Amino acid sequence: MKQETRGFVERLRASGPIALAAAFLFAAAPAAAQTGIKFSLDGRLEGPEALVLLPEDKGYFKGEGLELTIDDAASPLEPITRVAAGSHDMALADINALIRYRDQHPAAPIKAVFMVYNKPAYAIVARKSRGVTEPKELEGKKLGAPPAGSTIAQWPLFAKLNAIDVAKVAIENIGIPVRAPMLAAGQIDAALGSSFRLYVDLKDRGVPVDDIVLMPMANYGLKLYGNAIVVNSKFAAEKPEAVKAFLRAFLRGLKETIRRPGDAVETIVKRDDGAKKEVELERLRMAIRDNVVTPEVKADGLGAVEFPRLAESIDQIGLVETLKAKPKAEDIFDASLLPPAGERKVN
Repeated sequence: MKQETRGFVERLRASGPIALAAAFLFAAAPAAAQTGIKFSLDGRLEGPEALVLLPEDKGYFKGEGLELTIDDAASPLEPITRVAAGSHDMALADINALIRYRDQHPAAPIKAVFMVYNKPAYAIVARKSRGVTEPKELEGKKLGAPPAGSTIAQWPLFAKLNAIDVAKVAIENIGIPVRAPMLAAGQIDAALGSSFRLYVDLKDRGVPVDDIVLMPMANYGLKLYGNAIVVNSKFAAEKPEAVKAFLRAFLRGLKETIRRPGDAVETIVKRDDGAKKEVELERLRMAIRDNVVTPEVKADGLGAVEFPRLAESIDQIGLVETLKAKPKAEDIFDASLLPPAGERKVN
């Protein structure tokens, strides 16, 4: 026995048998059980996924008593169906896909609890050399779109708000892996996708920046929000403190990622040998600048929504889709589990 350990035990013996027994019981007690959370990302690993992976790698979730299992997703709808079915407790998901899902499944036990992308990343990326510099010029052109992507769902609304005759736009269903190559090769004139994904992919393929036209849909009339943290409502009712703990840890990681994106993107690079740090860092910085830290967020703080705007976004979806059981804004977003407003200020 080491001298310092022997001395500690002798001091306990001098304190009496009760103190000695209590000390050994405390030493033998297991660590407090962690609450398990199964979490779904909204797609494959790319720069913006660092928003979730950094607090995991830094131990912020574990420090809140949480044990996370994180899965990537194959489509924008998958994180929603996972959480609604209960196979996953929480997810990062497109809130507009959630609105559509709740319209079709009004009783689905799923709500958003933290708005991550105050502005959505939906965008049209075009080539100036192909004759496209504004929305109306898409008429008579070929537009590439992954059929299962989240942006194609917003195309009818974007077209309506910008007086585009959709009958004059040729939509070509293409896979994500060939989208940037086809646009770079001039096989299509423009494409639909997340701004930070498609713009950076096209630039990475050597297309001159002054030939790339980026049209974020939020800059052309869409009031929609973007990706949010969603939770299974039954899980939230049974373990509200676990959800609050998750959001505290996520917020801590989000603020750190905003301050030091170069460090945060390492969480992607170390998981994907094929990832280029400079490419994923540009994606992450672009998402932070354009989608996360917006003027609204600077004024109101991270994580919250303005309910009139959320209601207006639901109304906008109804302009181009028949909503069977149109959800209310309060049916979609629950603000009661958010960290205090003072803690959510961007600093």
